[in-house]
Amino acid sequence: MEVREQLSDKLLDKASKKCLLDIEIYKQRALTYSQMEGAIAVLSDMQANKSYIYKSEAAGELGLSKGENPSELDTIWEEEMLKKIHPDDRLKKYIHELRFFKLLEAMEGEQRTAYSVVSKIRMKDKNDEYRWVKHRMFYIYSPYNGRLRFALCLYNIAVSSSVTPDFMIVNTIKGEIVVKDKLDYKNILSPRELEVLKFVGEGYASKEIADLLSISINTVSRHRQNILEKLKVKNSTQAFKDSFY
Repeated sequence: MEVREQLSDKLLDKASKKCLLDIEIYKQRALTYSQMEGAIAVLSDMQANKSYIYKSEAAGELGLSKGENPSELDTIWEEEMLKKIHPDDRLKKYIHELRFFKLLEAMEGEQRTAYSVVSKIRMKDKNDEYRWVKHRMFYIYSPYNGRLRFALCLYNIAVSSSVTPDFMIVNTIKGEIVVKDKLDYKNILSPRELEVLKFVGEGYASKEIADLLSISINTVSRHRQNILEKLKVKNSTQAFKDSFY
């Protein structure tokens, strides 16, 4: 996926000067979150391109394999978790994380600790049905090289679908919402137009979208034109990005 590739390129630490933060301290923090909140905690190490997943009892509700705790992955992408997320929400999650990264990169180091991502996403449970899950994400930057070192993601089964707006960046010190999605496209576009817009955001050309949706390229073009008119933007790519940027 184009957006995920961009995110990987930004996140993975390619700096020559290494970060000396003790990962064992942050692994213990992830474990504590998991135990105290009943959360599934994912600690990703950008320097080593590894992830550590700590599973509470909530993992069983989402149909996740128990295995070792933590389970260790040789990648920052926790595929078992990600594949359970609704495709629309998964793409939004990647884009929002990229946006969060760019926001923090523009800040001074001491300011970054005040910010986190809060969202609600749909994930398949043990019955293969979508449930609402509250997702939070924190970035930890290295004082040694100034680069992003760790990402901590927390997944909790939500009490209801009205827990929070879909995606937002918050300042936890001031209790303020810094950014949230500008448009609720579901109230503006038809289901088919939403499908087309999603594929546009993933980088597919009109011919590819036509094949994926089993419709003609002329129909795709008509949908793209309708999207432009309804959202009052110059092109479909801008329409997709304007929901997040």
